[in-house]
Amino acid sequence: MKNFCKVSQRKRLVKQISLGLGAVLVSMGLQAQTINLSYNGAPDAKKNAVHLFASNLKQLVEERTDGALELKLYPNSMLGEEQERMEQVINTPSLNIASFGGVSPILPEVFVSAIPFMFDGFDSARSFFDQGEYWKASRKAFYERTGSRILAVVEEGGFLAFTNNQRQIKSPADFEGLRFRAMDKSQVALYESFGASGTPIPWTEVYMALRTGVADGQMNPPMYIILGSLHEVQKHMTLANIQYSDQFLVANGALLDSLSADNRKVLEAAVVEANNMNREAVQAQVEERIQYLADQGMEVYRPSAEELAAFQKVGQPAYLTWLAEQGIDNTWIDTALKDAGLK
Repeated sequence: MKNFCKVSQRKRLVKQISLGLGAVLVSMGLQAQTINLSYNGAPDAKKNAVHLFASNLKQLVEERTDGALELKLYPNSMLGEEQERMEQVINTPSLNIASFGGVSPILPEVFVSAIPFMFDGFDSARSFFDQGEYWKASRKAFYERTGSRILAVVEEGGFLAFTNNQRQIKSPADFEGLRFRAMDKSQVALYESFGASGTPIPWTEVYMALRTGVADGQMNPPMYIILGSLHEVQKHMTLANIQYSDQFLVANGALLDSLSADNRKVLEAAVVEANNMNREAVQAQVEERIQYLADQGMEVYRPSAEELAAFQKVGQPAYLTWLAEQGIDNTWIDTALKDAGLK
C-alpha cells in the first residue's frame, strides 16, 4: 500500500511539473506550433506517394525544430475535397497538397504544365519545374492572386498510362469509339483528339464506372492503378508517358510570415529534402509496380519511339488548341514549350 501511495505521489508530482513547465513554455512563447497538412489518398506510404511525402516532411520538420513545429496529417481528404481544402489553406495558417482540381480554378495556367507528351522522362520533367521560367511565373502568379505560396511540385507516381478493357492501344486510331473516364476537362479534350469520348468521373467512382462499363478506360500512373485496384477491372495498359503525375504543396502566406527566420528556413529546406526522397522512391518503384500489374493479369504494352511520336503528333496540337480556347495567353504556352526543349 505504501509503494502504491509513493507511485501515485510521483505521478501527481510529474503531472504538476509537466503542467508547470507547459505554463512556463507558453509564457515564454516556446510552445509547439501545430500545422495542419491535408491531402488526398490513403495513409499508406507504400501505395500513396503523397502520404510518403507528407510523412517524411513531418519527420524532418519536427526533428530539425526540436518539436517547435509539429505537422498534423489529414489524409483521405479528411478536411474536405479539393476546393474546400484550397479555401482553407488560403484563409487559415495551414498546408495543403492540391491536385490540378484545387489549383486550376485559381491558376488555370497550371494546365499548361500538363501538355501531353511534353517530357521524355523524369529528368526533363524535374528540370522543367525546378529551373524553368514558366513555373517561376506560375508560382509568382499564384502568390499574387492568393497571398499563399506553392512550395513544391510533389511527384506522385511517375507518368500516366492509358488503360482500357476492349483492346490494346498502340496508335491514336485504336481509341476510336472508346469511352474514357476523365479527371478534368483537359483530359476530355485529349481523348476527343484521338477519336474517343471522355466523361469527368470522380476518383471515388472510377472503379465502379469501369466495372459496369460506364467507361471503357482511363489514364493514371501505375501507382494509382494499384491504389484504386483498377487492374481488377482493366485488361490492357499502354505506357505512353502521357503526362507527368504531380500535385502541389501550398502554404498559407500568413503562416510562413508567422514563423521565425530559422523555422521558416528549416521548413523550406525540409520540403526540398522530402521531395527529393519522394522522387527517388517513386522512380525506384515504377518498374516494380508495372511488373506487379503484369503479374495480376494486365497486358502491358511499351510503345516504340515512332508510336510515341504518333501520339504526340495528334494529341499535343489538340491540347494546345484547347488551352487557347480556355483563354490561356500564348506567352505561358510558349515559355513552357521552350523550358521543355520543344521550341
